[in-house]
Amino acid sequence: MLFSDIIGQEATKQQLLQSVQQNRLSHAIILLGPEGSGGLPLALAFSQYITCENKQAHDACGVCASCIKAGKYIHPDIHFSYPVVPRKPGDKPISTDYVAEWRQFIDVHPYGNAYDWLQFIGAENKQGNITAMECNDIIHKLALKSFESEYKVLVMWMPEYLGNEGNRLLKLIEEPPANTLFILVAENQEAILATILSRVHLIKVNPLTKADMVNALVTRAKAPEQKAQQIATIASGNYREALHLLQHAEDDYYELLRNWLNFIFTGNRVGLQGWVEHIASPKMGRENQKQFLRYFINLLEHSLRLQYMDKSQLAFSDEEKDFAGKIQKLANLEQLEQIATELDNASYHIERNANAKILFHALSIRLQHIFRKKPLPVL
Repeated sequence: MLFSDIIGQEATKQQLLQSVQQNRLSHAIILLGPEGSGGLPLALAFSQYITCENKQAHDACGVCASCIKAGKYIHPDIHFSYPVVPRKPGDKPISTDYVAEWRQFIDVHPYGNAYDWLQFIGAENKQGNITAMECNDIIHKLALKSFESEYKVLVMWMPEYLGNEGNRLLKLIEEPPANTLFILVAENQEAILATILSRVHLIKVNPLTKADMVNALVTRAKAPEQKAQQIATIASGNYREALHLLQHAEDDYYELLRNWLNFIFTGNRVGLQGWVEHIASPKMGRENQKQFLRYFINLLEHSLRLQYMDKSQLAFSDEEKDFAGKIQKLANLEQLEQIATELDNASYHIERNANAKILFHALSIRLQHIFRKKPLPVL
């Protein structure tokens, strides 16, 4: 993978490139960023750059023999470690047992999370682990001389799955063989062994910006501009989540919300009944219902920001900015907080298989009471 293949993250790319160009490369780094921010793609691009035979100023060349192998994830000096599960009782699996699946997964789902990976290999309800056997295998592989490149690189994805057996790697991380590079990719700092954290150089990867997310959804996922804007706002910098939303986003959330509130304010019971039938239909699905509620919550947050920011700085379409402004006029801060609480509660119950038709009928009534400053009915 090339740096040019990565969505956004320009500052982190430059930091990695300059560490090599200025001869300040740490022998062990950890790319720590939230889900969907691109930690794994950055590690893949960096490992290819490290082994490239004809490095360019801003990227690997992409055409040398080393780059071709790295791009196919078959370079003999780039090793991978990741959570795995036993294929059958009694197995003691290591990462290389799943190398074919791993190459396919990172090629198709480079922004995927651990759950995606474990489902990809058919783990079902099994807990993934980076085992003691895996640690021993890492020690063995990195003790060997490099085959083709100046460097040997280990990319460990999700060190959160490394238990106390990870302490076997401490000496190797602290005093590695010459020209050996560890690249750890993690999402949750609290779940990583403190003994390992203290021995690596931490590089934080920020969530993707709204502009980078929208551009990626339009150019890569071929999403319409308006839908990309809506999804990018809901996903909050998580490209994996954005792709998931795009797969389920058959409805226009803005139109859906505008019609809902119109029916509530005008007391149009027939229209509201039809609206509830639509959103509660199996075709809509629970994921879409939850994302619609999240979209509404985001719009409420933007209506609050309108009090302190210029409209041009908000991450919604012009129609949605105007709509957020109208909501601000219709409800004060206390009412907005009440509405957000009701939406959160509704999302919670949808996750727990509540009857969607009853839920959205009840939610409509409660929102009507909030907008009219009436006491909420007791359910």
